[in-house]
Amino acid sequence: MSSSQPILEVRGLKKTFRIGEVEVHAVRGVDLVAEAGEFIAIVGPSGSGKSTLFHVIGGLTPPTSGSVVIEGQDLAGMSERQRTELRKTAVGFVFQKFNLLPTLTARENIEIARDIAGNHSPISEDFKAVVKILGIDKRLDHKPYALSGGEQQRVAIARAIVNQPRILLADEPTGNLDTANSELVLKTLKQLNQELGQTILMITHNPEAAAFVSNRRIEMRDGLIKRAAWSSEESSLD
Repeated sequence: MSSSQPILEVRGLKKTFRIGEVEVHAVRGVDLVAEAGEFIAIVGPSGSGKSTLFHVIGGLTPPTSGSVVIEGQDLAGMSERQRTELRKTAVGFVFQKFNLLPTLTARENIEIARDIAGNHSPISEDFKAVVKILGIDKRLDHKPYALSGGEQQRVAIARAIVNQPRILLADEPTGNLDTANSELVLKTLKQLNQELGQTILMITHNPEAAAFVSNRRIEMRDGLIKRAAWSSEESSLD
Protein backbone atom coordinates (compact mmCIF):
# COMPACT_ATOMS: atom_id res chain seq x y z
CA MET A 1 0.00 0.00 0.00
CA SER A 2 2.97 2.34 0.46
CA SER A 3 4.16 4.54 -2.40
CA SER A 4 6.35 7.60 -2.87
CA GLN A 5 3.27 9.76 -3.25
CA PRO A 6 -0.21 9.39 -1.72
CA ILE A 7 -2.97 8.67 -4.21
CA LEU A 8 -5.02 11.46 -2.60
CA GLU A 9 -3.89 14.45 -0.56
CA VAL A 10 -6.37 17.02 0.76
CA ARG A 11 -4.94 20.07 2.53
CA GLY A 12 -6.78 22.93 4.24
CA LEU A 13 -9.94 22.21 2.26
CA LYS A 14 -12.81 24.64 2.69
CA LYS A 15 -16.11 24.87 0.84
CA THR A 16 -18.58 27.66 1.44
CA PHE A 17 -21.97 28.04 -0.24
CA ARG A 18 -23.97 31.24 -0.36
CA ILE A 19 -27.74 30.94 0.00
CA GLY A 20 -29.14 34.41 -0.46
CA GLU A 21 -27.17 36.54 1.99
CA VAL A 22 -26.30 33.58 4.20
CA GLU A 23 -22.95 31.79 3.97
CA VAL A 24 -22.97 28.07 4.71
CA HIS A 25 -19.55 26.71 5.68
CA ALA A 26 -20.00 23.07 4.62
CA VAL A 27 -16.32 22.07 4.90
CA ARG A 28 -14.24 24.15 7.28
CA GLY A 29 -10.64 23.05 6.83
CA VAL A 30 -10.07 19.36 6.18
CA ASP A 31 -6.76 17.56 5.85
CA LEU A 32 -6.88 13.98 4.54
CA VAL A 33 -4.30 11.67 2.98
CA ALA A 34 -5.14 8.33 1.35
CA GLU A 35 -2.60 5.79 0.19
CA ALA A 36 -3.22 3.52 -2.78
CA GLY A 37 -5.21 0.44 -1.76
CA GLU A 38 -6.83 1.95 1.33
CA PHE A 39 -10.52 1.60 2.17
CA ILE A 40 -11.56 4.65 4.15
CA ALA A 41 -15.05 5.05 5.62
CA ILE A 42 -16.27 8.54 6.47
CA VAL A 43 -19.07 8.64 9.02
CA GLY A 44 -21.08 11.44 10.57
CA PRO A 45 -24.58 12.87 10.87
CA SER A 46 -26.46 14.62 8.08
CA GLY A 47 -25.05 18.09 7.53
CA SER A 48 -21.58 17.18 8.74
CA GLY A 49 -20.01 17.95 5.35
CA LYS A 50 -19.37 14.38 4.16
CA SER A 51 -21.08 14.65 0.79
CA THR A 52 -19.67 18.11 0.10
CA LEU A 53 -16.19 16.75 0.81
CA PHE A 54 -16.81 13.93 -1.68
CA HIS A 55 -18.10 16.30 -4.35
CA VAL A 56 -14.95 18.42 -4.05
CA ILE A 57 -12.62 15.40 -4.00
CA GLY A 58 -14.39 14.02 -7.07
CA GLY A 59 -14.13 17.29 -8.99
CA LEU A 60 -17.89 17.82 -9.09
CA THR A 61 -17.52 21.23 -7.45
CA PRO A 62 -14.44 23.42 -6.90
CA PRO A 63 -13.16 24.17 -3.40
CA THR A 64 -13.44 27.64 -1.91
CA SER A 65 -9.84 27.28 -0.71
CA GLY A 66 -7.32 24.56 -0.06
CA SER A 67 -6.13 21.80 -2.36
CA VAL A 68 -7.16 18.35 -3.59
CA VAL A 69 -4.31 16.47 -5.25
CA ILE A 70 -4.95 13.14 -7.00
CA GLU A 71 -1.72 11.46 -8.05
CA GLY A 72 0.06 14.78 -8.34
CA GLN A 73 -2.77 16.63 -10.09
CA ASP A 74 -4.26 19.53 -8.13
CA LEU A 75 -7.98 19.90 -8.84
CA ALA A 76 -8.05 23.40 -7.33
CA GLY A 77 -6.03 24.77 -10.23
CA MET A 78 -8.08 23.05 -12.93
CA SER A 79 -10.78 24.43 -15.18
CA GLU A 80 -14.19 22.75 -15.23
CA ARG A 81 -13.22 21.01 -18.48
CA GLN A 82 -10.01 19.68 -16.95
CA ARG A 83 -11.88 18.39 -13.88
CA THR A 84 -14.37 16.67 -16.19
CA GLU A 85 -11.56 14.92 -18.03
CA LEU A 86 -10.01 13.80 -14.73
CA ARG A 87 -13.37 12.40 -13.54
CA LYS A 88 -13.64 10.24 -16.65
CA THR A 89 -10.55 8.21 -15.80
CA ALA A 90 -9.26 8.92 -12.29
CA VAL A 91 -12.43 8.88 -10.17
CA GLY A 92 -15.38 6.50 -10.08
CA PHE A 93 -18.66 7.37 -8.36
CA VAL A 94 -21.30 5.20 -6.69
CA PHE A 95 -24.32 6.97 -5.23
CA GLN A 96 -27.29 6.01 -3.08
CA LYS A 97 -29.47 6.11 -6.21
CA PHE A 98 -28.36 3.60 -8.80
CA ASN A 99 -28.88 6.02 -11.76
CA LEU A 100 -29.05 3.21 -14.32
CA LEU A 101 -30.59 3.99 -17.69
CA PRO A 102 -33.84 1.98 -17.74
CA THR A 103 -33.87 1.30 -21.48
CA LEU A 104 -30.38 -0.25 -21.48
CA THR A 105 -29.24 -3.65 -20.29
CA ALA A 106 -26.78 -3.98 -17.42
CA ARG A 107 -24.00 -4.58 -19.95
CA GLU A 108 -24.95 -1.47 -21.91
CA ASN A 109 -25.12 0.62 -18.72
CA ILE A 110 -21.55 -0.43 -17.97
CA GLU A 111 -20.29 0.09 -21.51
CA ILE A 112 -21.72 3.61 -21.77
CA ALA A 113 -19.23 4.74 -19.13
CA ARG A 114 -16.42 3.49 -21.38
CA ASP A 115 -17.89 5.35 -24.34
CA ILE A 116 -18.12 8.61 -22.36
CA ALA A 117 -14.46 8.23 -21.35
CA GLY A 118 -13.47 7.55 -24.96
CA ASN A 119 -12.32 4.04 -24.08
CA HIS A 120 -12.93 1.89 -27.15
CA SER A 121 -10.60 -1.00 -26.38
CA PRO A 122 -12.11 -4.44 -25.72
CA ILE A 123 -13.21 -5.13 -22.15
CA SER A 124 -10.29 -6.84 -20.46
CA GLU A 125 -10.27 -10.27 -18.87
CA ASP A 126 -9.51 -8.52 -15.59
CA PHE A 127 -12.78 -6.63 -15.77
CA LYS A 128 -14.66 -9.82 -16.57
CA ALA A 129 -13.25 -11.17 -13.31
CA VAL A 130 -14.49 -8.02 -11.53
CA VAL A 131 -18.00 -8.60 -12.88
CA LYS A 132 -17.83 -12.14 -11.52
CA ILE A 133 -16.74 -10.84 -8.08
CA LEU A 134 -19.74 -8.51 -8.16
CA GLY A 135 -22.00 -11.48 -8.87
CA ILE A 136 -23.62 -9.98 -11.97
CA ASP A 137 -21.89 -11.99 -14.69
CA LYS A 138 -25.11 -13.92 -15.39
CA ARG A 139 -27.31 -10.79 -15.28
CA LEU A 140 -25.62 -8.55 -17.84
CA ASP A 141 -28.33 -8.94 -20.49
CA HIS A 142 -31.13 -7.91 -18.11
CA LYS A 143 -32.55 -4.40 -17.92
CA PRO A 144 -32.73 -2.63 -14.54
CA TYR A 145 -36.41 -3.47 -13.92
CA ALA A 146 -35.50 -7.18 -13.97
CA LEU A 147 -32.75 -6.78 -11.37
CA SER A 148 -32.99 -6.58 -7.59
CA GLY A 149 -31.87 -3.41 -5.82
CA GLY A 150 -28.64 -5.08 -4.80
CA GLU A 151 -27.95 -6.23 -8.36
CA GLN A 152 -28.62 -2.73 -9.69
CA GLN A 153 -26.16 -1.25 -7.21
CA ARG A 154 -23.54 -3.82 -8.16
CA VAL A 155 -24.05 -2.90 -11.83
CA ALA A 156 -23.54 0.73 -10.78
CA ILE A 157 -20.29 -0.28 -9.08
CA ALA A 158 -19.15 -2.10 -12.21
CA ARG A 159 -19.93 0.99 -14.26
CA ALA A 160 -17.94 3.12 -11.81
CA ILE A 161 -14.78 1.00 -12.05
CA VAL A 162 -14.88 -0.12 -15.69
CA ASN A 163 -12.34 2.57 -16.59
CA GLN A 164 -10.04 1.50 -13.73
CA PRO A 165 -10.24 4.72 -11.70
CA ARG A 166 -7.56 5.54 -9.15
CA ILE A 167 -10.22 6.20 -6.52
CA LEU A 168 -13.77 4.92 -6.08
CA LEU A 169 -16.05 7.30 -4.15
CA ALA A 170 -19.13 5.58 -2.72
CA ASP A 171 -21.72 7.95 -1.20
CA GLU A 172 -24.13 5.94 0.99
CA PRO A 173 -24.04 2.99 -1.47
CA THR A 174 -26.42 0.90 0.68
CA GLY A 175 -28.84 3.71 1.52
CA ASN A 176 -31.63 2.37 -0.73
CA LEU A 177 -31.12 -1.31 0.07
CA ASP A 178 -32.54 -3.76 2.57
CA THR A 179 -30.26 -5.50 5.06
CA ALA A 180 -29.49 -8.56 2.91
CA ASN A 181 -28.65 -6.55 -0.20
CA SER A 182 -26.67 -4.04 1.86
CA GLU A 183 -24.46 -6.84 3.15
CA LEU A 184 -23.89 -8.17 -0.37
CA VAL A 185 -22.87 -4.75 -1.67
CA LEU A 186 -20.53 -4.13 1.27
CA LYS A 187 -18.93 -7.55 0.89
CA THR A 188 -18.31 -6.98 -2.84
CA LEU A 189 -16.76 -3.58 -2.14
CA LYS A 190 -14.51 -5.21 0.44
CA GLN A 191 -13.52 -7.88 -2.09
CA LEU A 192 -12.65 -5.26 -4.71
CA ASN A 193 -10.42 -3.56 -2.16
CA GLN A 194 -8.76 -6.68 -0.77
CA GLU A 195 -8.37 -8.74 -3.95
CA LEU A 196 -7.80 -6.03 -6.55
CA GLY A 197 -6.38 -3.22 -4.44
CA GLN A 198 -9.05 -0.73 -5.45
CA THR A 199 -8.76 2.46 -3.39
CA ILE A 200 -12.18 3.26 -1.92
CA LEU A 201 -13.59 6.16 0.09
CA MET A 202 -17.10 5.50 1.36
CA ILE A 203 -19.66 7.64 3.16
CA THR A 204 -21.98 5.78 5.49
CA HIS A 205 -24.28 6.52 8.40
CA ASN A 206 -23.78 2.97 9.64
CA PRO A 207 -20.84 2.52 12.06
CA GLU A 208 -21.08 -1.28 11.77
CA ALA A 209 -20.78 -1.06 8.00
CA ALA A 210 -17.79 1.27 8.35
CA ALA A 211 -16.09 -1.12 10.77
CA PHE A 212 -16.77 -4.13 8.53
CA VAL A 213 -15.30 -2.82 5.29
CA SER A 214 -12.75 -0.14 6.05
CA ASN A 215 -9.07 0.01 6.97
CA ARG A 216 -9.61 3.44 8.49
CA ARG A 217 -12.67 5.27 9.82
CA ILE A 218 -12.99 9.04 9.88
CA GLU A 219 -15.71 10.88 11.78
CA MET A 220 -16.89 14.26 10.49
CA ARG A 221 -18.93 16.85 12.35
CA ASP A 222 -19.67 20.46 11.50
CA GLY A 223 -17.46 20.38 8.43
CA LEU A 224 -14.39 19.10 10.28
CA ILE A 225 -12.70 15.77 10.90
CA LYS A 226 -13.22 15.08 14.59
CA ARG A 227 -11.73 11.62 14.90
CA ALA A 228 -9.83 9.05 12.85
CA ALA A 229 -9.18 5.42 13.76
CA TRP A 230 -7.50 2.46 12.12
CA SER A 231 -9.34 -0.88 12.06
CA SER A 232 -7.45 -3.07 14.53
CA GLU A 233 -9.49 -6.23 14.40
CA GLU A 234 -11.85 -8.13 12.12
CA SER A 235 -15.46 -7.01 12.22
CA SER A 236 -18.58 -8.78 11.04
CA LEU A 237 -22.05 -7.81 9.97
CA ASP A 238 -23.40 -11.20 10.99
